[in-house]
Amino acid sequence: MEKVNVGEKFALFSDYWSPKIAAVLNDSYIKLAKLKGEFVWHHHENEDELFFVIKGRLLIKLRDGEVRIGPGEFVVIPRGVEHLPIAEEEVHAILIEPKTSLNTGNVVSNKTVAHLDKI
Repeated sequence: MEKVNVGEKFALFSDYWSPKIAAVLNDSYIKLAKLKGEFVWHHHENEDELFFVIKGRLLIKLRDGEVRIGPGEFVVIPRGVEHLPIAEEEVHAILIEPKTSLNTGNVVSNKTVAHLDKI
């Protein structure tokens, strides 16, 4: 067992939209990601996705609305719901999702990260 200092882990990387594995929880990864700019519209066919904002403000556009989350807030995007994350300024977020989840879900783009680094 090791405790994880989230601030120290975020200091280890600077790339955006490239989640890092911070821990394993059963069949899920606890991922840390720095977000800035616009991601891609996508959905996850079989997995829910949790976004927990540590720093900054994250806008998640949905086809029928939007969700805004700030520090200390999280939202669960249900499987099958198309969404577009947007970070106008740098956001630090914790993502919790099954190990099999691809960051871009049903879409392959230049932001797809097939092999995650562990920090």
